[in-house]
Amino acid sequence: MKQWSVEKLNKDNAKYLGEKYGLSPIVSALLDIRGITSEHDVQNFLYENSSIDNPFELKDMDKAVERIVSAVENGEKICVYGDFDADGVTATALLYSYLETLGANVMYYIPDRESEGYGIHKSALDVLSSDNVELIVSVDTGISAVEEISYAKTLGIDTVVTDHHVPGEASLPDAFAVVNPHREDCGSRFKQISGVGVAFKLVCAIEGEYADVDMLLDNYSDLVCIGTIGDIVPLVDENRVFVKRGLEIINNGDRAGIRALIEVSGLKDKQVTSGSVSFTLVPRINAVGRLGLSKDSVALLLTENYEEALEIAQKLSDDNSQRQKIEKDILYQINKTIGKNPSLVQDRVIVIDGEGWKKGVIGIVSSRIKEIYGKPCIIISREGNEANGSGRSVEGFDLWSAVNSCSDILTHFGGHTMACGLGIECDDIDTFRRRVNEYAANLDDIPYNKLKIDCKLNPQYVDIDVARDLTALAPFGAGNQTPVFQLSNLRVSGITPIKNDSHLRISFFFKGKYINAIKFKCSSREFPYKIGDIVDIAVTLDISEYHGNENLSIIIKDIKFSDLDYTDYISSNRIFESFCRGEFVPYSALISILPDRSDFAVVYRALKNADNTDNIPLDVFTHNLNSDITYGKVKVILEAMNDLGLIAFYEDTKKCLVKLLNVNSKVNLEDAEIIKSLKEVCQNEQV
Repeated sequence: MKQWSVEKLNKDNAKYLGEKYGLSPIVSALLDIRGITSEHDVQNFLYENSSIDNPFELKDMDKAVERIVSAVENGEKICVYGDFDADGVTATALLYSYLETLGANVMYYIPDRESEGYGIHKSALDVLSSDNVELIVSVDTGISAVEEISYAKTLGIDTVVTDHHVPGEASLPDAFAVVNPHREDCGSRFKQISGVGVAFKLVCAIEGEYADVDMLLDNYSDLVCIGTIGDIVPLVDENRVFVKRGLEIINNGDRAGIRALIEVSGLKDKQVTSGSVSFTLVPRINAVGRLGLSKDSVALLLTENYEEALEIAQKLSDDNSQRQKIEKDILYQINKTIGKNPSLVQDRVIVIDGEGWKKGVIGIVSSRIKEIYGKPCIIISREGNEANGSGRSVEGFDLWSAVNSCSDILTHFGGHTMACGLGIECDDIDTFRRRVNEYAANLDDIPYNKLKIDCKLNPQYVDIDVARDLTALAPFGAGNQTPVFQLSNLRVSGITPIKNDSHLRISFFFKGKYINAIKFKCSSREFPYKIGDIVDIAVTLDISEYHGNENLSIIIKDIKFSDLDYTDYISSNRIFESFCRGEFVPYSALISILPDRSDFAVVYRALKNADNTDNIPLDVFTHNLNSDITYGKVKVILEAMNDLGLIAFYEDTKKCLVKLLNVNSKVNLEDAEIIKSLKEVCQNEQV
């Protein structure tokens, strides 16, 4: 369940923007909603494709250029030291290929995610030293490598750090230069660039005062585009320039590796968009780093041989399929864990651990669980006595601070408000779970997981022209999300399984008009609504091509009954969970989830009359009761009935199964443990 939140729109201001700049109503409305209203911002957002700030605004950029140019001129061996994700891989390929054009004696190094982990390592420095490297230029890494860079000095290796991660509390590394927009003493204007963005600016700076930025964008913006999208930095300002220009180059360019990746990904002869890059290209580049060596990804981006590129691209695609299988296997194990121990997902912060889960995949799994339950989630993989975890948060909950509160029992940790990584000894996992939830309990309630809706649209006016208008706002991504619209009061008129019932095509009827939409990753068995239901849908709009014809594509992000407010359901569920955790709950809240005999009768009749209870989402079930019974009260009733042997009840991430059992003898509802406990607490509260 997600709380639907519609953004505020100033209709008068939107009308003014439309008239002043000759924009369609939907574009001017979205500009107003997103706060892009000044002449400078509108012009820059809609039309600017090449404006990049002076790279020398970045602190130490002059020192970095001086040392790199000296190394090139003197034939010193340079190592570009990168990271294993799409940002680090593209930054490595970009800087390496540029230095090659200067005739530099250059190599690159990407650490192995499994055996080495993130960052610069002393063992790697030993290898580079034995290979006579005299200068390391880090990209997308290095800001926290204080000890390692000091060690490099003892080996006679200079270091230039280029990074975009926020420096920790420790002092900066003692490198020849540290180029990072997040340095406290860095006066650069735009701080939200990716690692590959910093690397591009380094190239601009090496080119000098009269650098042809347009030419450099033509040469490298395809790499910067992929790394920028992959790192999920906001697609505004300079990042928007990188991605807009990069998509043009990708769709018209001739970089063998990217063309090969497009071909094996099934995107050949299709327009590559920011969404294509995010959901198709980036996962393949990341997959090899999650499972093996990212050197394959760098090699793909550097090769000029198309046959070689196809071979590497196919390997990356195969690795991505393997990653998806591993992810599916981990989710299956987590499903079983939750089914056996439902209290895990009643916590404020969900912490689930398992044996031997792939470290490079648990972050994706954590994100999936976070989306399902609308709560911060940390997935931990045990290996012997050591364990590694990866977490994702909901907007408004600072996960880094929560993890930092447990730093004394962690072997390492890092991240930011929305994501974290950590190391811990296995014996401390239960303590960590308890303490991170104690931290959360001392805060105000964790914000509800929200689905942000840009605006409501009249279903009668949704057509392909609206979708065409939206392209003016592309590229979409972090900081400029694909617009989500609410279409209200639609009657479900048809449900058609497609692709072996892995997706659904759903028809809706509204005031004489039929609307067709797609619900991905949902089978007919899992779809809880029936023909005739009146619903609201949250959708994105796109244009699809088939046999040369353009068609409107409506993709369903979420669906709910038109008369249902999820805020009440989420609030009621939190009361239920607080009670289950043994926390203080005010009497007025407890009463709202304490059922009487008539409530039990309503739920029992609904179960008896249900066509199918193999997969019955509790929000839909509660709504269909057509009574004043709250969502939390339904959960209490089901737990009580399960305790008394009236039903078999099972719930995990994918399904909620309820089966009525044959009971020959009478049962006393007051005997259920949860009812006895609720009544006892209520009595104590009244006293």
